[in-house]
Amino acid sequence: MGLPAEGWPGLTEPARAEIAAAEVLFGGRRQLDLVPLDVPKVPWPSPLLPVLDGLLAEHAHRRRCVLASGDPLLSGIGTTLVKRLGAEHVRIVPAVSSVALARARMGWSAEETEVISLVGRSVHRVSRALAPGARLLVLSSGADTPAELASVLVARGYDDSGLTVLEQLGAPAERRIEGAAREWSHPPGDPLNVVAVECAGPQSPPLPPLPGLPDEAFEHDGQITKRDLRASALARLAPVPGELLWDVGAGAGSVGIEWSRAHPANRAIAVERDAVRAARIRCNADRLGVPELRVVTGDAADVLPDLPAPDAVFVGGGIAALPACLAALRPGGRLVAHAVTLESEQALAGAYLRYGGELVRIAVEHAAPLGGFTGWTTARTVTQWSVTT
Repeated sequence: MGLPAEGWPGLTEPARAEIAAAEVLFGGRRQLDLVPLDVPKVPWPSPLLPVLDGLLAEHAHRRRCVLASGDPLLSGIGTTLVKRLGAEHVRIVPAVSSVALARARMGWSAEETEVISLVGRSVHRVSRALAPGARLLVLSSGADTPAELASVLVARGYDDSGLTVLEQLGAPAERRIEGAAREWSHPPGDPLNVVAVECAGPQSPPLPPLPGLPDEAFEHDGQITKRDLRASALARLAPVPGELLWDVGAGAGSVGIEWSRAHPANRAIAVERDAVRAARIRCNADRLGVPELRVVTGDAADVLPDLPAPDAVFVGGGIAALPACLAALRPGGRLVAHAVTLESEQALAGAYLRYGGELVRIAVEHAAPLGGFTGWTTARTVTQWSVTT
């Protein structure tokens, strides 16, 4: 049951009847306090997810009603309940969402506004959506989110972006605070807030979600899958929303990061045995807006057996891990591997003969000064094998 900010007075009569018919109410303490009924109330513990199934099972013999703010399916408990119990066993009754109220206050249409949830997530998620002129609605994790968001905007060169903090939307205590990211000095306010961001930043083109970011977008020590080869690999890995990629021998993490940038629901695990490079991957992922990317430090042979099954695998280093990667792939999964040495090239040729797929050699040349003229500088030729299971 979605509750408006003003609580019980803002509910329709049918919604009130649904709540009154319940034999037990679940929700956060704030939501439970908004309902003036003498019904057994169970406040959510923190953390909730480890005990959620047990709580629901404990009261399975009762008519249960879960209270949430606004739209329960907007970064809310409704999504979790549907996944756990199935849509046929959950009835969602939404109220007006904080996103709809925020757009109404700002006069922004749904078509021109991107919504980013930071509830329980890293503030660096916003970096993926930054572009001059973009309009973002950020669902805050708490009272400190606006200041943290301003710091990220300044760090990414979006100093002049305008921030509007909308607190307690729809409630009598609703409040609006405005300012520019570069001069944000407001103290933390109400933890229940949404931040509207009007992006104003660098005049250079923003980084697109499509594969093939410039190599300079990543911090690296030379161990990076270069731009043209990366775009070729990702075209064959074919990112699909919600799928999981293993980036094995990740180096700078460029393939896993670009996979993750393709869609907010994409997931990636970067496997890198060098601790310094693993730390660098973490920094690259934060800066490029995909902080959920998981970095696993260790030899592939040791760590791969403990990872969840992937939908796609990129092997940029450590061809010895190829058999384990193929065995782990889900049905319909894609694998792409690169080789630059004769030994690793022979391994890919053997895999091609055994499993089929596509085997290509890619040579990239760049124009560069040659004396007083211009000539071609040839990069190391890469052998690429790709296959679908």
